[in-house]
This record gives sequence, structure tokens and C-alpha cells, in this order.
Amino acid sequence: MIKEDLIIDLSKKTGFSNNFSKKIINDFFSSIVNIIKTNKCIIKNIGTFKLINKKKRLGRNPKTKEEFVISKRKTVSFIASEKIIDFLNKDK
Repeated sequence: MIKEDLIIDLSKKTGFSNNFSKKIINDFFSSIVNIIKTNKCIIKNIGTFKLINKKKRLGRNPKTKEEFVISKRKTVSFIASEKIIDFLNKDK
């Protein structure tokens, strides 16, 4: 699924135009990113997004055994809520 699929789905379900749906989706993701930058973002019944700072480390190409430095970087962790996990594991 890509963002365009979300926009089209939102537009169909709400009756909003594609441009307005696109603005809603873009604003939603912008808000999530801005919240994650400051601290962890907890969305009730969905899950938790958390910013992780990874340190610089030494990596190795498994094919050539060549070593290289992996620079420090930021990454995002997502932990699904119990409600979503229960829904996914529910037998039908």
C-alpha cells in the first residue's frame, strides 16, 4: 500500500475530494513525525511510535567481508497496541 492508496480510500469512504483527502493524510503524517521528533507518540488503540538514536558502528559486507563504518542515525520503532494484536490473532 502506498500513500496514494490511503488518499483514494479516504476519499471514497468520506466523499471528500482527492485533494482534500491528500491534505488530511499529509497533515496527519506531518503531525506524527513532529510528535515523534520531540518524544514518543502514543495513539490509543493503534500503537506507539518511538524515536531511536543508533550509534556509529563498524559493519561488514557478508559477501566480500569488506568492513565499513555505518554512520549514526535516527530510526523509528512501532509497537502495535494489544487491541490490534488481538484483532489480528482472532480466529475467524
